[in-house]
Amino acid sequence: MKRLILAFIVIGIIFTGCSAVQSIIRSTFPYTALLVVPSTSKINTEQSATSKASSFDQIFTGQASNTQSIRDVRVASVKVDATSPSGQTLGVFKSFRIYISRGDSSKELLIATRNDIATTVGSSIMLDADSTLLVDNYIKGSTVRIRIEYVLRGAITSDINLKASLGLNVAPNTAK
Repeated sequence: MKRLILAFIVIGIIFTGCSAVQSIIRSTFPYTALLVVPSTSKINTEQSATSKASSFDQIFTGQASNTQSIRDVRVASVKVDATSPSGQTLGVFKSFRIYISRGDSSKELLIATRNDIATTVGSSIMLDADSTLLVDNYIKGSTVRIRIEYVLRGAITSDINLKASLGLNVAPNTAK
């Protein structure tokens, strides 16, 4: 029994360093950013909010991500959730555009959009992600920033907290 447990531990240690496992972890757990839309935002005017994004391994290990183990990073999905105030719907917005950038650069890349948001949409919405773009250079930076451009349909009475989640598809980097 002890040998079996020891064998599982050794196999687990070997696989956690494997780039294929890093690829699975990276594509399963999204990058997330918390953004604030202030109550002073103007209606029918394009405005934006920016925030630093965090990945799964940055949140749980406190360390920079192991990005040298992955390649061909593409955005598979982008989801925006209204986290507060309680019961807030995204129907107050007309449109969203999501950009990604590195913290050390002003170069941005448009990765997802959503126009003509219905007033009846709930507190969560999937955006139309551009899955053809490679975002390796953005994800492999020390800091990833997410910027959301939005247009409000009507006035809001309190700040709206949004969470943007980027689901990533990656391939393992076997040529390290």
